[in-house]
Amino acid sequence: MKRFKKIYIEITNLCNLSCSFCPKTQRKSTYMSQEYFERIIGEITPFTDYIYLHVKGEPLLHPMLGSFLSICNEHGLKVNITTNGTLIKKALPELRGREALRQINFSLHSFGGEYAEEEAGSPKEICSPKEADRRDRYLEDILEGAEELLHSTATNISYRFWNMDKTEDTHRTSHKINATDKYLNRLEKVYGFNGRLKEEVKPGRGIKLSERVYISRDYEFTWPALTEEEDDGYGFCYGLRTHVGILSDGTVVPCCLDGEGVISLGNIITTPFAEIIDSPRAKALYDGFSGRRAAEELCRKCGYRKKFGSL
Repeated sequence: MKRFKKIYIEITNLCNLSCSFCPKTQRKSTYMSQEYFERIIGEITPFTDYIYLHVKGEPLLHPMLGSFLSICNEHGLKVNITTNGTLIKKALPELRGREALRQINFSLHSFGGEYAEEEAGSPKEICSPKEADRRDRYLEDILEGAEELLHSTATNISYRFWNMDKTEDTHRTSHKINATDKYLNRLEKVYGFNGRLKEEVKPGRGIKLSERVYISRDYEFTWPALTEEEDDGYGFCYGLRTHVGILSDGTVVPCCLDGEGVISLGNIITTPFAEIIDSPRAKALYDGFSGRRAAEELCRKCGYRKKFGSL
């Protein structure tokens, strides 16, 4: 059995949207080159069978996506892609018939674009007829793209709504709630689901809609950042246990939530991957969580870590 269940590879840190739940990266905008991608795949193939093409950024933006999928297939790797879905129709020629594709996750909480009041106006303006038409087209493009990929590949399709609000601030989130309800109703009809998805899909869990089609819901989370409040550091994380991340410039990070490369373990372009994941800093982080303690400042400021309690 290989060391990691999955390795995240950020093939670009650029995104065509500006969603409130996803802070913009402060790193230099980068598209990973094919040369770098091939080198990385050669380094990590002994350590995993699955790669995920995302950390920050929108992977469907990358012009070499089809070539990258072919490289993965040559190495026997299966690929998961998480996308906001806005470019799915444009990207279909790169995705169609690809044997390496294992799953495509559509983050439908993006709703096709930014919906934060402070950036897009009031909820009334956000839900204008023009905006409503754009959102309808957004979902229909995703549904059509998903159907074609189900027929041309063996990939699974997952629809994600990770925008639930623990505070239940209905004034602030009413437009999100309305859009989510509308999308859930549409999925019920498309897949002939006998029930109410809003009631049956519980936070942190998913259900099967049809053959190779799934849906999940969860609470919106805050990306870890050094500016966030620090906790006592007690807890657990699967970073460097089940997964590891590689940013678009080759920086290796312990998990997919270190989108700024704060916990840089080394660069895979200049240092062998095997050395990086067994470096003193990597070992200290791993050993720290073995004792249920976060050794890194960023980890002590990561709310997502709390999902795992004191495992």
